[in-house]
Amino acid sequence: VLMQRFTRSMVVRGVIMLPYLIANVIVALVWYWLCDYNLGIINAALDFLGFHKVGFFGNENIAMVTIAMVNVWRHLGYTSLLLFAGLQAIPRDVYEAAEVDGAGEWRVFRSVTLPLLRPVLAFVLVVTVVGSFQIFDTIAVTTKGGPVDATRAINYYIYQRAFERLDFGYASALAVILMIILAGVALLQNKLLRANESDLER
Repeated sequence: VLMQRFTRSMVVRGVIMLPYLIANVIVALVWYWLCDYNLGIINAALDFLGFHKVGFFGNENIAMVTIAMVNVWRHLGYTSLLLFAGLQAIPRDVYEAAEVDGAGEWRVFRSVTLPLLRPVLAFVLVVTVVGSFQIFDTIAVTTKGGPVDATRAINYYIYQRAFERLDFGYASALAVILMIILAGVALLQNKLLRANESDLER
């Protein structure tokens, strides 16, 4: 039922996919303005409700969490699209057979939906891990690796070594190491996808 409503609602699909269609820099700028300590709407709302303002990008304890949440929000549409495609690939007669057997909603989800979604879930997991190594635009726009290097991800560190410190040799070595790590993750992805083939593909 939920999948059918999702399919018919163009508004819901548009709202979910919109963040993924916007450039990373634009998304980072929008959230930077929304979370601004003095002029941001979020802090204005907190102040109006009687709470203390929060330095989302200026507090070293929560800056990385804020950046992670921004990137999760941006990629929500892509992840939802993959999961939605996986749900559509599950034949309706499988659910009908489960209903005939008297399975409840939780039982159907645990014994039918989840096992048949394993390939998609494995792919989403690997894509998310690889994407976590590629966070650059959000950091460059909002924190530039700060405060106190709290948000200095590996790829932004490579950028700093190469173009701020002009240490191209060290930066190149780090880039090669990162490439090897990502290649290993890609190989792991293939193994996961083969090991997690759903019963429909066997």
